[in-house]
Amino acid sequence: MRFIYTIRSRGVTDARVLSAMEKIDRAAFVTGIFADRAYEDMPLPIACGQTISQPSVVALMTEALQVGPRDKVLEVGTGSGYQAAILSQLARRVYTVERHRPLARDAQKLFDTLGLTNVTAMVADGSYGLPDIAPFDRIIVTAAAEDPPGPLLAQLRKGGIMVVPVGQSDTVQTLIRVVRHDTGYDYEELRAVRFVPLIEGTSH
Repeated sequence: MRFIYTIRSRGVTDARVLSAMEKIDRAAFVTGIFADRAYEDMPLPIACGQTISQPSVVALMTEALQVGPRDKVLEVGTGSGYQAAILSQLARRVYTVERHRPLARDAQKLFDTLGLTNVTAMVADGSYGLPDIAPFDRIIVTAAAEDPPGPLLAQLRKGGIMVVPVGQSDTVQTLIRVVRHDTGYDYEELRAVRFVPLIEGTSH
């Protein structure tokens, strides 16, 4: 696939991540007038004023998450479902939450069509995570917050990793990797990114 070369050139080397990117066809997640640009390494508009992230950023975030085959993963911000589908190839179980009901519904239909039985899309306020299903081994946030949300940090298992873009919504943000330890959290800045803002509440 054409953009696999681009992803490699951006520094993604994890063979499992590259394999997952090859298996999941991004074209399935891009519809309408942008369908013919599905294989370009660029973000594209989707419904509800949201975007599907560019493949190289999806790959970099996935690699940073270091997902293991037994991990239970929470994704905040389902969008098109593309990132969750990639994670489904790497994790035991993926829960993805979305505030826009149409996006969650369409993503779940697509997961079912593609036979991705270990992914569940839910409508919820992602900034509060899923306390009933926590703790999670890995948490990935695909919308930018000013700080890593406290409820999400609390739902991270000890030894767990969270990858989240942090910064003001109208400026370039920084992708942060958070590792939870017995005594607290370690924060590591990875790279500059730009994401839609993390908004509280749900939308209908």
